[in-house]
Amino acid sequence: MPTINSLEDLKKIREEALRKREVRNASGQKQIIVGMGTCGIAAGARDTMKAILEKIESEGLTGISVSQTGCIGLCEMEPIVQIQVGEGEKITYGKINPEKAAKIIQDHVLGGAVVKEYMITL
Repeated sequence: MPTINSLEDLKKIREEALRKREVRNASGQKQIIVGMGTCGIAAGARDTMKAILEKIESEGLTGISVSQTGCIGLCEMEPIVQIQVGEGEKITYGKINPEKAAKIIQDHVLGGAVVKEYMITL
């Protein structure tokens, strides 16, 4: 936690928190949903979610909504990430770590190409 020595420090911290919240709650045509049930968290979903948010922030991406949900029901495939671009089909990816999440954002969310090797067929 940063040290707050002045009102200016507090304003900077507030602005940074608001900017991060905007990244997480951006309404857009592209949606990323991370399964954050107990199994998902135990399998590393927090790290996956953090990596997704950091990738979006570091690249300055906009129009992407990132949210979390509870159990998706495929515990053995956690961490699970679902992507929906526009009105297209929702694609479910399984066993996603931070490196795979970055590839999914680059190839699927930005490039429109489904990453078939990580996809779960339901």
